[in-house]
Amino acid sequence: MDVVVTRLVALLVVASLVAIVARRLHLPYTVGLVVAGLGLSLLGVGGGENLTHDLIFIVILPPLLFEATLGIPWHEFRRDALPVLVLASFGVVVAAAVVATGMATVLAWPFAAALIFGTLIAATDPVAVIAMFKDSRVSGRVRLLVESESLLNDGVAAVLFALVLAWTGGQPLSAGSAAVDLLVTAGGGTLVGLACGALAVLLGGRISDHLVETGLSAVAAYGSFLAAEHWHLSGILATVAAGLMVKYPAMLVPRRWRASRPPQRKDNRFLVEFWEFAAFIANSGVFLLIGLAVPAESFTRVGVGPLITAVLLVLLGRAMVVYGICLPFGRTRWAVSPAQQHVLWWGGLRGALGLALALALPHRLAYRDEIVTTTFAVVVFSVVVQGITMPALLRRLGILRRPDPVAR
Repeated sequence: MDVVVTRLVALLVVASLVAIVARRLHLPYTVGLVVAGLGLSLLGVGGGENLTHDLIFIVILPPLLFEATLGIPWHEFRRDALPVLVLASFGVVVAAAVVATGMATVLAWPFAAALIFGTLIAATDPVAVIAMFKDSRVSGRVRLLVESESLLNDGVAAVLFALVLAWTGGQPLSAGSAAVDLLVTAGGGTLVGLACGALAVLLGGRISDHLVETGLSAVAAYGSFLAAEHWHLSGILATVAAGLMVKYPAMLVPRRWRASRPPQRKDNRFLVEFWEFAAFIANSGVFLLIGLAVPAESFTRVGVGPLITAVLLVLLGRAMVVYGICLPFGRTRWAVSPAQQHVLWWGGLRGALGLALALALPHRLAYRDEIVTTTFAVVVFSVVVQGITMPALLRRLGILRRPDPVAR
């Protein structure tokens, strides 16, 4: 117990100091955390062994997903639901195919290993994306598009990754059965999340204590994730659905049964601020651990050239997804401007989700070490290089200087 408390206090100290320094230097907070973790590791403080799949999936993801969902304006999301859903579903498949094909063709990886890597790295990561946009203080439609896509496509990618891993393990899998499995896993997770969120709203509607209501929201966030994962459904989509239900109970819960103070109202700011602090702790932990884990990776095992190639393939796959999918919407009310497309492309960061999936690979899997090392390289490039250059790109595109217009 003493060790846990000591590490938590140390995390708060480092996170607070990094936040202060990053703000003074006008650097993204997440970049500062990774660099701080790298520096601590080189000094012999801490180690990368603490970064595990279970830590990321069970401890880190639920509060980050739930807090991010509370910040999504539902009426704006409904307006742009079509392009977001296409990017989050079909886009994941396209990105995975491009990266897998490139890894197998250019780097001569076995097709099974290339497909596994392409699938786990295909989705943009909500942890990295949302943290970056908060640092940059971006608002408007472009933030809605990027954050909403990242919240949904990671659930799709996690399900697709499980299917691909089963197929490479020798289980028969047809296109029809894969589609059914994807629908059941994603849809079932969403239903579990809606049910947990609705239960929290129903119970909270009979209580006027903001502490109890916040506690019920925590039960909804973690309970939905754990319940969905227990039933082999999408815990990520379950937590997102629970957050939407808590934030917007009008979706399913009758008005007379709802909590007296919905989260979007000013008088219930305690709930929002609680989840902002929880997300701050989770963000600090995951990016600091990424920095601590970097020196433990033997990048020479893969080679600098192949790692650069993998990064370029991930960027190429993302470019084909964004510019290809946005093209058909060009003459519709869902049109995405060129500036917004550039942000969608360069702002599609990879982070904790890809690492969690890579670390979950069986140790006996061929090319496991290469997949994990390459994933680390892509994530570090994404968080550090893309994170540092994103504010300059936003200023160059004028997004930080003027309100972001909404396509009609």
